Amino acid sequence: MTKFTEEDVKYFANFARIAISDEEATTFADIISDLVGFGDALKEVETDHIEPMTHPLQLFNVLREDVPQDILDREEMLASVEEHEAGMIKVPNIL
Repeated sequence: MTKFTEEDVKYFANFARIAISDEEATTFADIISDLVGFGDALKEVETDHIEPMTHPLQLFNVLREDVPQDILDREEMLASVEEHEAGMIKVPNIL
């Protein structure tokens, strides 16, 4: 197991521009060492019989394929709006 020292914690705290006391460095060194120990424990798990996967959940694309369609005729659409100019819908300024 990797053991973090107070000096390691102070180095990273200084690198991150975080001011910590000696007491905090001691506490954080123990906490970080425990966290790294959990990661080391995962390395010991037997995974030879487990099939690798790219994602643990079966996800499906539920969206339809994007196919261009003519829904409204341009002239019908322009006739249904209050203002239009040069074949485009004119809307009020918002900014």
